[in-house]
Amino acid sequence: MKHVKAVIFDWAGTVVDYGSRAPMGAFVETFEEFGVPITIDEARGPMGMAKRPHIAALMALPRVARAWEARHGHAPADADIDAVYNVFVPKNIAVAAQYSDVIPGVAAVTAALRAEGIRIGSTTGYTREIIDKIVPGAAEQGFVADSIVCTGDTPEGRPSPYMIYRTLPQLGVWRTRDVIKVDDTEVGIEEGINAGTWAVGVAVSGNAFGMTEDEVRALPPEVFARRREAAVARLVAAGAHYVIDSVADLLPIVSEIEGRLARGERP
Repeated sequence: MKHVKAVIFDWAGTVVDYGSRAPMGAFVETFEEFGVPITIDEARGPMGMAKRPHIAALMALPRVARAWEARHGHAPADADIDAVYNVFVPKNIAVAAQYSDVIPGVAAVTAALRAEGIRIGSTTGYTREIIDKIVPGAAEQGFVADSIVCTGDTPEGRPSPYMIYRTLPQLGVWRTRDVIKVDDTEVGIEEGINAGTWAVGVAVSGNAFGMTEDEVRALPPEVFARRREAAVARLVAAGAHYVIDSVADLLPIVSEIEGRLARGERP
C-alpha cells in the first residue's frame, strides 16, 4: 500500500487474551486482600489505562471509596493506591503468560499487512515486566510487533498520545494520518484520536464483551446482538472511525482507509 504506513495494536483483548481476562482476576483478588471486594464489571471500567491510574480510578468509584473508608477508617489516598498497586503487579505478572494466546486471525492479518509493507507497532497499558511474559508465547503463535511501548515508557499513559508518539520513530513513520490505531478500550481509541491517527475499535474479542471465544459463541443470537450493539456504541462514542468484531476483520478497513488517504482525506 502507498498511504497506510503502520498499524499500532493494543495487546490484551486486541491481539492476545480473547476477552481481556488476565488483569481481571488480579484486580478482584487484590482488592479482596485489602478487605474491599470489587466486581468484575467494576474492574473492567477503566481498562486500557496504565495500571496505577486504573487502580486510582477504581478507588475513586463512590461505592469503592465508601467501602475503603469503612474498612480502613479513611478515604483512599495516594499511599493506599501505591499499596494496592504493589500487590496487584506481582499477581498480574504471575498470570500474564497464561493469557498469551493470540486471538484467531491476528497472525494472518499481520502477515498480510507486512506483505503490503505496513509496519506493526503496539502500545499497552501493561508494564514492561508484564508484557515480557506475554511476548514469547505470542511470537510462537505468529504475532510479533516491530515496536512495543509500555506503561512507564512515557510521561503519561492513555488517553494521552505519548505512547504512539514514542512508537512512530521506531517504526520509521512520522505522519500520524498514515497510521491506524486498533484497540478494544475507550481510552485506547482516545489515544489514537489524540495522536491524530485513524482509530478502529474491537468490539467482541476484547474488554467490552469480556468473554472467552467459546462463551461468545454460546450466546443466544439476540443476546450477542444486544451486547455487540452496546460495545460498538461505547467505542464509537470514544471516537472510533470504524468498529470491527476482532482483528480478523481488519483488512477491509485498512483497504478503505487506504482509499480515503488516496483521495486526500484525513482522520
